[in-house]
Amino acid sequence: MSTLPVYRWHLAPDGYATRRQLRARGLRPGGQDVAAQLERPRRRGRPPLVAYLYRVDLAKPVRPMTPGRWAALAKANAARRICPQCRTDAGYVIPTSLGTCVPCACPEQNAA
Repeated sequence: MSTLPVYRWHLAPDGYATRRQLRARGLRPGGQDVAAQLERPRRRGRPPLVAYLYRVDLAKPVRPMTPGRWAALAKANAARRICPQCRTDAGYVIPTSLGTCVPCACPEQNAA
């Protein structure tokens, strides 16, 4: 079992990137294991924040969106806008905290 190299915040060598940094470059980890770890210390005895690093030279390009994937994504986003109670398109994503559209969740406000 090998241990990961640990670097302090902002001190990682070139050639390593987080998932978000890879994505900004149009790359993805592509099945590779975590190559290193970045730690940001915190105060008052709290554990450090950890970010995993991947090797940029082993990263693969992001897979392009196909028409089928675009259609599935559009359908999923549309389903998040449909109120389960009144079955209408709310025009916005239904908050999970309410579970229904605002008029259905707070009918007393709409009556006034």
